[in-house]
Amino acid sequence: MALGNPSSWPCLINGCVAATTANGSAVLWNTWGHHSHLTSSLLAVAFLTSFGSSMLYGYNLAVVNSPAGYIKDFYNRTVVSRNGTGLNEEALTLMYSLTVSVFAIGGLIGSLMVGTLVTRFGRKGTVVNSSVLVFLAGSLMGFSRICGSPEMVIFGRFITGIHSGISLSVVPMYLGEIAPKNLRGFLGLMPSIFICAGVFSAQVLGLHELLGKEEHWPLFLSLVVVPTFIQLMLLPWFPESPRYLLIEKHNVHATITALKWYRAKCNIQAEIEEMQEEQRSLSSVETVSVWQLLLDHTVRWQVLSVVVINIGMQLSGIDAIWFYTNNIFENAGIPAPEIQYTTVGTGAIEIVAGLIGCFTIERLGRRPLIIGGFGVMGMCCAGITLSLILQTHVPFMKYVSVGCVVGIIAGFCIGPAGVPFLITAELFKQSHRPAAYTVGGSLNWMSNFTIGFIFPFLQMSAGSYCYLVFCSICLSVAIYVYFVIPETKNKTFVEISQMFATKEAVEESQALTHPDQLKLKKMNGYGSLEN
Repeated sequence: MALGNPSSWPCLINGCVAATTANGSAVLWNTWGHHSHLTSSLLAVAFLTSFGSSMLYGYNLAVVNSPAGYIKDFYNRTVVSRNGTGLNEEALTLMYSLTVSVFAIGGLIGSLMVGTLVTRFGRKGTVVNSSVLVFLAGSLMGFSRICGSPEMVIFGRFITGIHSGISLSVVPMYLGEIAPKNLRGFLGLMPSIFICAGVFSAQVLGLHELLGKEEHWPLFLSLVVVPTFIQLMLLPWFPESPRYLLIEKHNVHATITALKWYRAKCNIQAEIEEMQEEQRSLSSVETVSVWQLLLDHTVRWQVLSVVVINIGMQLSGIDAIWFYTNNIFENAGIPAPEIQYTTVGTGAIEIVAGLIGCFTIERLGRRPLIIGGFGVMGMCCAGITLSLILQTHVPFMKYVSVGCVVGIIAGFCIGPAGVPFLITAELFKQSHRPAAYTVGGSLNWMSNFTIGFIFPFLQMSAGSYCYLVFCSICLSVAIYVYFVIPETKNKTFVEISQMFATKEAVEESQALTHPDQLKLKKMNGYGSLEN
């Protein structure tokens, strides 16, 4: 559906200087120049969605670390009161491992639901409606000790996993769609900063002086409801994604109202035209399923790119580094009581690195951040192996290993932590985006679960050489991005699709000798090339 007669626009777009040309097209003059400015509405939505949804993912990753001993004691005491005998060490470890890893299983299930949810409820609607899961999970974990039920802790962790699986994909999708092209990178990386802030807040609150005491662990686990409550009070007042409203719901009036909320002055004509162009190219294509996405040869390079960067993000060894940070610090001679403060320090480094990425992405672009991030991580993984081998002979090598841990964490947070979710939004147009997020998100969670399961065995068999596996993965992803993924900074979704269409056409037809004489045609909903 088109936008109708442009002469009706001025009455809808209040406060704009508008005129109608001879051919009936509306012209709007924008005193703000070519680039859209960051408005308070955009910033508020980015903050609310990141604070109330994305931050919980980081918080839940780290929250079970400091009260681990207390949770095990609770499990053991409960089993003693029920059966008269306690659990042996293996069974207790298994129950605790299930408590930690069930979060990733929930995340995988949540990520598989994303495509259906965002098509049915919209982007903002999915964020708002999924918040009920957080209140359910928070209640289960908060009252688990009073009810004497370990099952409530495990099931609560599972439900928080489902919520994180949904929000890890939906929040970047929503922000990517409401952001103007020159701010898409900045807003797209905000969720990753809040994920880092979630990890950091769990580390700080887990200190013995705050909520790190035995009597506080149920409260510590259930604090997730506070950010979500704030989000639920405020986010429903903001509009849905304009792209979703126009392209999928065909609601012109709501689209213009939403754009007026999110743009300075009346900076919207060019965007409406760009959305219309995308809508026309998708007129024969409904929202595709995951299976249709995988079979669609016109987007094979985009799909492969999403697969590589999402698997690479988790197999880069960042989870293994988090798991063994304390051991590495212990080997460096840091006294055991002070290690918890050192770990909080690494959390602060995460936030600083995330902020650097967020504020430089629109200047440097996506490629330098992701290639540089994976490159730094690869070199630091090799550095950890070298330092662990040599530290028995060369005393200062133990400090090199600490430096490499900091390097891996900083490298990850500058680019690989957030850019994969942003690029997933940018590489696809409206019809393919939900399915692409389902693929990327589910692979991300599966890789997360796999690395958590395999790493202890890998370390036992390969020792300090296991970090060379992560080194090779990081460098391989950096090389792939360098040669395959184009720079998407400041480009519309249609322009990005056309860049990949060019790549496809050049591969399929080497006989094209005059690229400058090529013109675009519509093919299966995506730009393709002909002579």
